[in-house]
Amino acid sequence: MSKLNVNGREHTVDADPGTPILWALRDTLGMTGTKFGCGAAQCGACTVHLDGQAIRSCVTPISAAEGRKITTIEAVTDGHDRVGAAVHAAWVKHDVAQCGYCQSGQIMSATAFLKSLPRGKQPSAAEIDSAMAGNICRCGTYARIRAAVADAARALA
Repeated sequence: MSKLNVNGREHTVDADPGTPILWALRDTLGMTGTKFGCGAAQCGACTVHLDGQAIRSCVTPISAAEGRKITTIEAVTDGHDRVGAAVHAAWVKHDVAQCGYCQSGQIMSATAFLKSLPRGKQPSAAEIDSAMAGNICRCGTYARIRAAVADAARALA
């Protein structure tokens, strides 16, 4: 049994400690916003926050999350997270999603990136590209992703 704090709520998960966070979230807790992409931490579809840092949940075991805070796309886009709300609004404004499969991971990475910046800092295109480099979009909406992250940063200034 593992105790996980997910989106501010405590959960007891009956799974092997080596089980990836992704599967605890999806299969045990029924939180399907976090997606399985590659299973090798290469695509970013499974991105969640662990104590505020973007991590790949497909390769991070639940044992690494005990005593820490996991935040998923469900909490970031529920309207209570100021940065998440700005990112979500920018995603809609710039019509970022095409197929949409990678978008929860993209939003999670963008939110962690913007939270890491000093308040009011406007990131350059190169900084945005670097921060988002671990997320693959098969549809190629990278220009819209960059524009949405920049727009969210402006909205948060």
